[in-house]
Amino acid sequence: MHVMPLLLLVAGSAAVAAAGRRVPVPVPLLLVAVGLAVSYVPGVPEYTLDPHIVLPLLLPPLLYTAAADSSYLDLRAQARPVALLSVGYVLFATFVVGCAAYLIVPGLPLTAALVLGAVVAPPDAVAATAVARRVGLPSRITTILQGESLVNDATAITAFKVALAAAVGESATWAGGIAEFLIAAVGGVGVGLVLMVPLHWLRTHLTEALLQNTLSLLIPFAAYAVAEQVHASGVLAVVVVALYLGHRAWEVDFATRLQEEAVRKMVAFVLESAVFALIGLQLPVVLKGLGEYRGADAAWYALAVFLVVAAARFVWVYPATFLPRLSARVRAREGELSWKGPFVIAWAGMRGVVSLAIAFSVPLTVHGGEPFPERNLLLFLTFTTVIGTLVVQGVSLPPLIRLLKFPEHDVQAGTLAEANAQAQASRAAEQRLDELLADERNTLPGPLADRLRTVLERRRNAVWERLGQVNPVTGESVDDTYRRLSSEMIGAEREVFVRLRDGRYIDDEMLRTLLRRLDLEEAAAYRETT
Repeated sequence: MHVMPLLLLVAGSAAVAAAGRRVPVPVPLLLVAVGLAVSYVPGVPEYTLDPHIVLPLLLPPLLYTAAADSSYLDLRAQARPVALLSVGYVLFATFVVGCAAYLIVPGLPLTAALVLGAVVAPPDAVAATAVARRVGLPSRITTILQGESLVNDATAITAFKVALAAAVGESATWAGGIAEFLIAAVGGVGVGLVLMVPLHWLRTHLTEALLQNTLSLLIPFAAYAVAEQVHASGVLAVVVVALYLGHRAWEVDFATRLQEEAVRKMVAFVLESAVFALIGLQLPVVLKGLGEYRGADAAWYALAVFLVVAAARFVWVYPATFLPRLSARVRAREGELSWKGPFVIAWAGMRGVVSLAIAFSVPLTVHGGEPFPERNLLLFLTFTTVIGTLVVQGVSLPPLIRLLKFPEHDVQAGTLAEANAQAQASRAAEQRLDELLADERNTLPGPLADRLRTVLERRRNAVWERLGQVNPVTGESVDDTYRRLSSEMIGAEREVFVRLRDGRYIDDEMLRTLLRRLDLEEAAAYRETT
């Protein structure tokens, strides 16, 4: 891909994603729709998904961001449902969809049908995270969906390799497939465990935030590449490293955390936008080689495969959810469970760019030089399944969640817990300050010591003030008023600094130093009230 088409893809998808935040249509679906429309505009270059780019270059940073922002403790608490979905469901869907495609499409070999099953089996990490953020799912459901999407790609890629080996004529057995899956899974986790401690040590011992964040950008690619080099799962290696580093992020310098959060959000925004746009842009590429299957037959096959994919998830999710609860110990540990949560989990199985990337890695020929059986049809069915899940499930999921009326998050209880935590931390900080000031080496002038106590007191009181105080005149909360006044004061200071620079009383370097100090003050004022 040349530089200009790549720049147009990134800039265009980012612009559409930014505009999509102001409309009720889900951003992923809007990007796909715009990609579909733009793909037929004269002069638009052909964007072909290259699995050698998507899997090692796009997937690792997206997985790393999703895993680092996840909770290791929450995922551990939901280990059973996550494992049943990310491993059990993917293998089940591979088999069910493969057998259904074999029966539906005349002349399609079973091995090629199982390749299709493995390709469309895994729900997409990007799609799941994007939807979960938008619709505000209950935390348990969000954790399960995110945990599933972090791991299921590894299962699907391994199942795909086994099915592909059988389809192209290589020797492949059930025992060999299971062995390959275990090697990939154990190897990927092992690589992650080996890398995570030295990488964390390096992050905490680098002295500059810029170097630490450069390392953070390289970590997902390095973990993926090392694991793939030893024929292990690069997906699992990235997830393990990211979960560990995210869990220990508090040990890193504050400047690194601030920069890293901003950089990660920017990279995730650009890549997610480009990924969904790329899905829509694949339509001409997919239709070009469809040949004899154009028309009603292709539409029927696409509808049938989509329905099987959607139904298979329900068939798996409900037994996998409720059968373990036949155990009294499981029921006592997990409490009551309604049908609503499993229904949303079953309906939230959107497919994405990983399925398309895997499909495009299907070779053109098998052993002996014969064309791969119905390769173009497999690409088409993968594309229609991805589009179908994004359109049907992606559009209907937000109103479905509103219709089911899940219990709303108790904001008051959350704020109270935050206030109690802040009170305990403030007492510890105040005690530590008294100890330090008692040491003659730490003598401070009275005003500076008072300022430390004032900042601590303001931080402690800010959370309590969020429990419902509202300005009776403006209708603003205390937080909003504090932020507004602080922003106005800092804005006045900025204007003076700029005026002094323009009058040549200070130079640009000093201006940048002063403005950065004000930026940090404004960020602190904002964070203290959020």
